[in-house]
Amino acid sequence: MSEQAPQILVVDDDPEIRKLLARYVEGQSFRVLLASSCSELKERLATDRIDLVVLDVMLPDGSGLDACRDLRARRNTTPIILLTALKEDVDRIVGLEMGADDYLGKPFNPRELVARIRAVLRRRSENAFRTREANKYRFEGLLADPQLRSVIDAKGSPIELTGAEFDLLQVFLDRPGRVLSRDQLLDLTRGREGDVFDRSIDVLVSRLRRKLESSGTPRLFKTVRNGGYQLVARVGLQDVPS
Repeated sequence: MSEQAPQILVVDDDPEIRKLLARYVEGQSFRVLLASSCSELKERLATDRIDLVVLDVMLPDGSGLDACRDLRARRNTTPIILLTALKEDVDRIVGLEMGADDYLGKPFNPRELVARIRAVLRRRSENAFRTREANKYRFEGLLADPQLRSVIDAKGSPIELTGAEFDLLQVFLDRPGRVLSRDQLLDLTRGREGDVFDRSIDVLVSRLRRKLESSGTPRLFKTVRNGGYQLVARVGLQDVPS
């Protein structure tokens, strides 16, 4: 297998699940590394180039949710797909709050996991290509830089966003004034067909609104009943020097 193939780290304490996923994911032209605990996850990330982490929520030496939060706190932007036996919306929402890029409930079909892996990696690749020569966005005193994936407020202070939050913000900045449904936002930000009852978009919009407006910025997003969400701020472009 090519050394250029994406390398996936599967973290699960069940040896049978690890073997099953390793065999299937490798059969889909990925390279796979395995870990069974939070400590092994940290070791792998410190010593290997990891393109995406498949992370079980329940691990013997800690919670996958806490591990996800810790990685994001250290500004590690490696994509994470959470595996969880918990099917309630609140549990999925907590995972997204911690900075996960996607989630999958157990039991699941390995084929669906591979589809999610491809979607997350494709989205990252498309974002990287799109932002190499992208302009910066100015809106309501804020400056968003797609290349650095950063947002600065009017005082020059950074506003910390997770990868998923910045992806969502860029979707709105590319389409100012347009009402976007949950289905459209799921498709544009997560690269897969969404469920209209999936509340993750509501959570991300709420978090984005709270973070951006905490600096005194006026209302940026409008909730359109039975429609979706709309960025109501005026958006301008600032050329990036060549």
